[in-house]
Amino acid sequence: MSTLKVHTIESAPQESKASLENSVKAFGMLPNLHGVLSEAPGVLEAYKTIHQLFSDSSFNAEELTVVWQTINVEHECHYCVPAHTAIAHMMKVDPALSEALRNNTPMPTEKLQALQDTTLSIARNRGRINDAELEAFYAAGYGQRQVLEIILGISQKVISNYTNHIANTPVDEPFQKFAWSK
Repeated sequence: MSTLKVHTIESAPQESKASLENSVKAFGMLPNLHGVLSEAPGVLEAYKTIHQLFSDSSFNAEELTVVWQTINVEHECHYCVPAHTAIAHMMKVDPALSEALRNNTPMPTEKLQALQDTTLSIARNRGRINDAELEAFYAAGYGQRQVLEIILGISQKVISNYTNHIANTPVDEPFQKFAWSK
């Protein structure tokens, strides 16, 4: 049972209505997460802005998926794992990568493994990472920019994952075929 209201465009606060209309235009539906976030217009705006900034980062589609899904699985988000599985399909990410992320099995390349390891370390250790971990990340071909962009991705996922835990957000129909639990 949801503990927070999932708004429609009609029931949402006035300040959120235009943003929700944009969500419908972008997705062809109103994602339940956006309906929940709309209760606090600034949080909805922050989430969507951070999502766009992270999507526009230096990471390619596979790397975005690794960061998003690594955090989603670590946080055990029942809503975001299926949603980002569908998003990965739309982004033409190899389904084998999605399955590895969903099942917490090794990444297909050393570079993606370094990205996953670093993302997990930053998330699990609340932003603390040791020198050896950072050097391994750099040796895999990443730099300081990507460390900061991981933090941006974590920021986005904290908003959505924590909201979904509290709200028990219902998984949208198009994502239900990708249902996931730990």
